[in-house]
Amino acid sequence: MTRRHPVVGAVAAVALTFLLGPILLVVGVAFTAGDTIEFPPRGLSLRWFAQALSYGPFLEALRTSLLVAVAGTVLALALGLPVALSLNRGGARPRGAIGTLFTLPVVVPELVLGYALFQTLMVTFRVSAFGALLAGHTVLLLPYAVRVTGASLAQADRSLEEAARGLGAGGWATFTRVTLPVIGPGVAAASVLSLVTSFNNVPLSLLLNGPGTTTLPVAMLHHVEFAFDPLVAAVCTLLLVLAVVVMLVTERLAGFTDVLARQEADRWRP
Repeated sequence: MTRRHPVVGAVAAVALTFLLGPILLVVGVAFTAGDTIEFPPRGLSLRWFAQALSYGPFLEALRTSLLVAVAGTVLALALGLPVALSLNRGGARPRGAIGTLFTLPVVVPELVLGYALFQTLMVTFRVSAFGALLAGHTVLLLPYAVRVTGASLAQADRSLEEAARGLGAGGWATFTRVTLPVIGPGVAAASVLSLVTSFNNVPLSLLLNGPGTTTLPVAMLHHVEFAFDPLVAAVCTLLLVLAVVVMLVTERLAGFTDVLARQEADRWRP
């Protein structure tokens, strides 16, 4: 049995404190009975959670966030799946270059991407704020659709597809009845990653913001500019619980960790 060095344990403890400390602080503030942000709380209460679930501006922003996240995820998968198929099944020579091209939205700073989309879509082509916001989130989510589903395609058994074609199935029938069920966990993982990324996005949503298109993170940011109450802390705690539940359910049903491990292995494969 390997014995850990005391320095390693100390560094790990400091790292965990640095990572989990702010989260525990926010959760503690959310349960306060006071009217302002203070830690440790003077008393415990659930009133800020009740107010968070009935606060009009946050509920309207939540609907916008959900609409943009779901629509952006569907569009990103609709565009990313054919790209992943062409990269893994088409045998194109510039596979690395094309794969890198679809990774750029993650590499480019979101402020730069958001400003470019603002100038191009909203200023030049007069696209509505919601259309520009949806286009920006779709572009941002494309790398997750391409990379994660591509990792599942790389691990899929091609002999199943060849057998389906040998039995007379066409390209669409082979994809819908064989390929898609096999890469289902990868599609589910890409969907969850895309939904969480879109829902929590601030830079793009802030730059492409307009009347009636305020997302929940932007609404929370505006709220803390003028108020010093624990309402935002309660919302953050609810979102944290929701994210943990979604991740656990996805891991249980789709093998989230296995899909991401395959994606990382495919990333470094020559």
